[in-house]
Amino acid sequence: MKSFLFELGTEELPDGFLAPALKHLQNSFESTLKEAGLSAEKITAYSTPRRLSILAKGIPEKQEDVKVEKTGPSKKIAFDEEGNLSKAGAGFLRSSGAGEEDWSIVDTPRGEFMAVSFIQKGRLSQEILKDWILKVVPTIPLPKKMLWKDKDFGFLRPVRHIIAMMDESVIELEFHGIKSGNISYANRFLGLDKEIVIPSPAKYEELLEAHYVIPSHDKRKAIIRKETDALFEGSPYRVKEDERLLDMVSNLVEYPTPVIGSFDEGYLSLPERVITSTISQNQRYFSVYDEDEKLTNKFVFVSNGDPEASDIIRAGNEKVVKARLDDALWFFEEDSKTPLESYLPKLKDVVFQAKLGSLDDKRLRIMALVEIICDRLGADEAEKSRALRAAELCKADLVTLMLGENEFAALQGYIGKEYALVSGEDPTVAEAIYEHYMPRGGNDSLPTTFEGAVCAVADKLDTVAAIVGVGLLPTGSADPFALRRAAGGAVQIIAEREWDLDMVELISDAIRIVGPKEGGPEDLSGYLKNYFVQRVEWLLKQSGIPYDVIAAVIRARIRSIPDIIAKARSLQSQKEEDDFIRLVTGYKRVANIIANEKSFASLDEGKFEHEAERRLHEALGGLSIRIGEALKKLDYQRALKELVSLSPDIDHFFDEVLVNCEDEKIRQNRYALLYNIRREFNRVADLSQLVVEIETNGE
Repeated sequence: MKSFLFELGTEELPDGFLAPALKHLQNSFESTLKEAGLSAEKITAYSTPRRLSILAKGIPEKQEDVKVEKTGPSKKIAFDEEGNLSKAGAGFLRSSGAGEEDWSIVDTPRGEFMAVSFIQKGRLSQEILKDWILKVVPTIPLPKKMLWKDKDFGFLRPVRHIIAMMDESVIELEFHGIKSGNISYANRFLGLDKEIVIPSPAKYEELLEAHYVIPSHDKRKAIIRKETDALFEGSPYRVKEDERLLDMVSNLVEYPTPVIGSFDEGYLSLPERVITSTISQNQRYFSVYDEDEKLTNKFVFVSNGDPEASDIIRAGNEKVVKARLDDALWFFEEDSKTPLESYLPKLKDVVFQAKLGSLDDKRLRIMALVEIICDRLGADEAEKSRALRAAELCKADLVTLMLGENEFAALQGYIGKEYALVSGEDPTVAEAIYEHYMPRGGNDSLPTTFEGAVCAVADKLDTVAAIVGVGLLPTGSADPFALRRAAGGAVQIIAEREWDLDMVELISDAIRIVGPKEGGPEDLSGYLKNYFVQRVEWLLKQSGIPYDVIAAVIRARIRSIPDIIAKARSLQSQKEEDDFIRLVTGYKRVANIIANEKSFASLDEGKFEHEAERRLHEALGGLSIRIGEALKKLDYQRALKELVSLSPDIDHFFDEVLVNCEDEKIRQNRYALLYNIRREFNRVADLSQLVVEIETNGE
């Protein structure tokens, strides 16, 4: 059994590239082995900022020999009139990998055919993996491509070396001018040209670590976690856990050494997230807190340099932090000299979107929607006043000095909150300014205040209605205005708070406030309704609601988001009940019979010929009243039970009545009765969409 090593050596790669690139390499390697009929006892994938590696142990030296037997074209087609191989015959031999000595003529029930039978020699694993290396490197997924050396090959960073080995032997290959070898390179602080000779794959990890390169990402991550904890052992301080930052830092270093740094305590007067944004998001350092969960003036950075030079490295990092915090403190002090409200006029000078005016125009639209939502929800005057004030100020921080700097751009909303507090605004208003951006993503929290939730829904609804209204529709691959996230966020907030808002009315309000625009869908209201319905479907799927239940409630009349969710949950709870399954079966007969009918006559009781028709009609009349009462109270469990009560009458009707009778007028009257049933059921849900299992006795 053989050991294989491949290392692609590059200049420093961005941290976000390493994980998907390494996954691609490993998946491709495993697929290649499987397709070749090979295996490996153990496969290990490594990555550092300057290398991607695959180490495999226990690979067979070669493929097994395989006996190949194939039947090809008929004798008449495989040979010409003179008995020589035709193009078809020669092509069959070539595609089969057979030689002229390997063919024969075989008799089959269909006649004489050309056939081949030979032993296909297995290829050396080394040859197969050489081909894999040359093919896989250009297929590594890249966020962007830099042309390197020639126009036929581009990569994210320049490729510097390639290791390709099978046991102690180098697999000789050349990739765009780079010849393979057994030379890797040490950590940069030992010298850019410090070579590491790899005598065999088995020595790879050991030799790299001896030269201050830990090739395993997980091992580097564990070292950072352990040594960082050890720095504060026995002290009241702790590093704030940040798994994402830990993963990122692990991808930025080859030999991690956590070091404590500090900054002047005077900077702690800045809002906390301004400091942590500087430390964690921009510098990739870890923030340090005390036993009371308060941010301290300490931080931990992870050095990739010589551990013996940590003091020098610390001083350099502290200078960088000081410079950044100096800037932040100046921005904060300058911005705070005037109240947040004073920045509102500047919003008129910032374009939101060319066809939709300025940020000030958007602010005014948000305020108009906030007032409508508050009125529809019956908010008291104090709540409405705070919500409107938050809407008025929610975009003001975008024109401050602090957010004018790219490094603090992610703090929009938070800066608005902090400046509102400094300006003496109501704390609830300040919190709502911060919360109106929530949720910022799939894992973000929802607003905790009523005012923040109202502003968030208004902002997101306006964004979707306005952007779609000018024709900037999202596609499967592009959503530059994050409309899916905006619509999904609004749906999540409304659902979580169980706000009984008529979405069709609210969408119409948003369209009216934006005003007539050119370029949008012809039926803008219908498009937006469907768009928000899709977000509701997504939310139901996330909640574990089956697809058929979702289809049943979505196809019925939609009034509000909590209405849809409550229907779905009620329907799911009754879907497996025997009585309900019988109802669904009967209703599907109703729906299928009239599925292709475009119009229906008025029901005429005088045309009833059977007692079963009259009985079903009378039961339906009482049912309509009871369902109306249940729906008015949003009691969908009761509404569904009322539908179940009609099941015996539907079954009796189909047992006694032939719907598709010869008499046209009688048939149309029976269609009208079935239509009334369908219309009544669709007030609750379209049960024809449900998938149910019907038990049989096997006879």
